[in-house]
Amino acid sequence: MSPDSRSAARPGVVYLVGAGPGDPGLMTVRSLELLASADVVLHDRLIPSGALSGVRPDAELIFVGKSPGDGERQDQIEELLISHVRQGRSVVRLKGGDPFVFGRGGEEAETLHDAGVPFEVVPGVTAGIAAPAYAGIPVTHRGDASAVAFVTGHEDPAKRPGRDADGSGRSETGRGALSSAKPLDYAALAGFPGTLVFYMGIARLGELTQGLIDSGRDPDEPAAVVERGSLPGQRTVTSTLAGLADAVASHGLRPPSVVISGPVVSRRDALRWFEQRPLHGLRVVVTRARAQASGIASSLAGLGADVVELPTIRTVPSLDSGEVRAAVDCLHSYALVCLTSPTGVHLLFDAMAEHGRDARALANATVAAIGPGTAAALGEHGVFADLVPERSVAESLVDALGSVEVDGRPVLIARAADGRDVLPDALRERGAEVDVVALYETLAEEPGLEAVEAARKADYFTFTSASTVQRLADAVGIDIVGDARVVSIGPVTSAAAREAGLTVAVEAESHDPDGLVDALLVDAANHSSKPRVESK
Repeated sequence: MSPDSRSAARPGVVYLVGAGPGDPGLMTVRSLELLASADVVLHDRLIPSGALSGVRPDAELIFVGKSPGDGERQDQIEELLISHVRQGRSVVRLKGGDPFVFGRGGEEAETLHDAGVPFEVVPGVTAGIAAPAYAGIPVTHRGDASAVAFVTGHEDPAKRPGRDADGSGRSETGRGALSSAKPLDYAALAGFPGTLVFYMGIARLGELTQGLIDSGRDPDEPAAVVERGSLPGQRTVTSTLAGLADAVASHGLRPPSVVISGPVVSRRDALRWFEQRPLHGLRVVVTRARAQASGIASSLAGLGADVVELPTIRTVPSLDSGEVRAAVDCLHSYALVCLTSPTGVHLLFDAMAEHGRDARALANATVAAIGPGTAAALGEHGVFADLVPERSVAESLVDALGSVEVDGRPVLIARAADGRDVLPDALRERGAEVDVVALYETLAEEPGLEAVEAARKADYFTFTSASTVQRLADAVGIDIVGDARVVSIGPVTSAAAREAGLTVAVEAESHDPDGLVDALLVDAANHSSKPRVESK
């Protein structure tokens, strides 16, 4: 089957889709394709952040997360799947991890089969492999283990015959027969010649480890618990099998966690990588406009930060205004064109495209960019800035333009509606005929409650413009910053932060997103006291 023929979810089909362990980057291409085209998505609680961001605006999203033992809820989920698919809709059943690894996907598939409903299974990366890997623990290794066993630690040793692991009375097939499931066979597990990985076992960790030891497993065998595997807040505790429960209790690890026991755990000292990233364990708030935040957020996340996007501004284009149309129509006549932000650059070229113009319209002008970020945006459109000051502030651009003849010459300044007047005033004093054209407005964005609560526990707040500071103060109050360290993109932003009552911990030397990230990295290396790894 060609990729094109299977790229979209088909009506009348249920897709049992694994969403992976939590890191959005571990979602498969197929899972994202199906989510983007499905009519209905039934999703669990433990799915990656942003997993649903690509669904169609008109898709129906149904939360079906359930607690252990919620057998009736499982019946309702299966009824929903059948009901929606029989209405001719394409249905995605989105599960954390892999649907066939302790996810009851097998039961759902059999129920769909019995109902005559077509289904497909899309595997996901299971936590039993991903969490150890992110902790630097290979579940198999030629020198230590040639086999791995995945075990549910949620079994109840005292459960009654005829009831399954969740206590619902459903059989393994989900079709009403008596269950043959049994309590954990500690003797068999203790003698297993390889790595043991327990899902959902942290609540009974002491019982699990003691049961293994009592049945002959070496009490000094290396063991570990990985909490929130593959997520920014991942923590790992290592110990011996005998000491693991106490070590975990002392560090307060909680579900979701996986337990690993076997010689492979000793490989962690050399192989741990995820928790060694420079910003691991640090929460960083990005206040940039939502459309512009992804670059900084991705860079910070790649360095290990727990990124909270708290957009306090949004940009609204003003490309239909008369002044913009007039400026574009006579763009070839300007002797100097000044751009003051990457957003302004992209919107100017959008306006030019609407009028059938391209970079050639700027051929007669000296093109000035306020900083490297703006210059880079020009480069994306095939234009190399003639002037880029060392500091990304209007005052520096004024100085850099000192050698450019402007007396009596037409100048265009394309910017935000609320931009500072330092540059146009200075050029007018030198005799320039200045047109200031507002390509966009910067308006307040109301941050979501969940993001606000997460931001209150941040280690860093980043600000990329004076307006992000001002809008934050207006939206939620500056007290939300608390003891977090403030990172500013440049002197104008720093001035606005100080005026708002904030202490600026560090200011980027290069006044662009990359410079801001670099400044945060240096500060984190010098000031962070957060433990990267917790082990005993």
